[in-house]
Parts: sequence; C-alpha cells; structure tokens
Amino acid sequence: MAKQKKEAAKAAEGVSLKKLGSFAPRLKTKYRDEVVPALMKQFGIENIMAVPRVQKVTLNMGFGQASKNKGLAEALAKDLSEIAGQKAVVTRAKSAQAAWKLRENDPVGAKVTLRGDRMWLFLEKLISVAVPRIRDFQGLNARSFDGRGNYNMGLTEQTIFPDVELDKVKEVQGMDISISISGGNDDWSRSLLLGLGVPLKRPQAKAAREKAAQ
Repeated sequence: MAKQKKEAAKAAEGVSLKKLGSFAPRLKTKYRDEVVPALMKQFGIENIMAVPRVQKVTLNMGFGQASKNKGLAEALAKDLSEIAGQKAVVTRAKSAQAAWKLRENDPVGAKVTLRGDRMWLFLEKLISVAVPRIRDFQGLNARSFDGRGNYNMGLTEQTIFPDVELDKVKEVQGMDISISISGGNDDWSRSLLLGLGVPLKRPQAKAAREKAAQ
C-alpha cells in the first residue's frame, strides 16, 4: 500500500510512463473501482458500457505575439510537451493574414491530444498539483460543458504545472483544455468529473441553500 501511494505521488509530479512501467494510474483505478459503480447507481445505468468515460484530453496553446518569434514559439511548444508528457504538434497559419501580420506557415500555436494512461496521468497532475496552484482559486466553472457532455476549461499560465522550470520560462502563456467524455449528457459528465476529484465550483443557488441549512 505504501509503495502504491508513493508511485501515485510520483505520477502526480509528472513522472513519465516509461519510468512507471506497468504502473496503473491512480485516477484510472479510481474511475474503474469507485466512479463507475457510483454513476450506475446514481443514474440507474444498467449496462456498464453505457457509463460515461473520459475518451481523450486535448491541450491547445495559442502563441499570440510569440508567433512572430521563432525561438519563443519553440520554447512554448516545448513547455506544452513537458506538461503533457507527449510531444506537441505545432499548428501553422494556412494562409497569410495581413490584419494579424501573419504569413502563410507561420507558427500560431501548439496542440497535443492525450489518450490512455498518458491522459489519466495528466488529469491526476492537473487535479492534484496544477489547479491548487491557481492564484485565488475558488473552483472551476461547473457550467463549462458543451451540451454533449464534454468539458472545456482555460488556464492563464503554464507555470502552474511542476514540469515547467520557472527560471527557463521565456513567455507566460495560457492554454485551453478540452476533456472529451462519452455519453452525451452534461449531468452524467459533471458527476463523473466530481467523482474523479475535479474541483468544480458549486452553483450559487445550491451553495446558498446549503449555507442556510447549516
């Protein structure tokens, strides 16, 4: 048990899959053993295959003004790769945009899509390490679902992740994170994320009722 806790802590700090070997991410185990049974009971789901599951996590970073500086754009793409634990793909302008002073093929951002164990390790790091570092954090927006069960969130700086060495940061840059969840139901997806420990902010009306009941 002590060894498993130690390995889970290492996963949260961004240890690579290669170093972890056959270790099963803690969050993946929690989903299988705790979240799935809870969702089936809460929503009366009889077929385990119908239980919502996290399919992939996509990280997208726009370069903004950094797109005009090749070295800076490469540094930001490297930061995203370190955060994700997987090499990010640089996205480029498909055509020239005079209004934005962009030429065709200029780097405009970086993107990486995570699946499987890499996805679970990233989510563990996001929940346990990165999000608590957000300044004046009061919870993630509980309404940021797209109507089909997918959750989207934005971060204002990459430095909240422990993988990024602060003394080597050339530009503070935010990113968008999209969590794709099967099932097509926002309520099911919300319960799934809460079960995994994602700190979603409680709706104000619900919080007020709970406070009045105390």
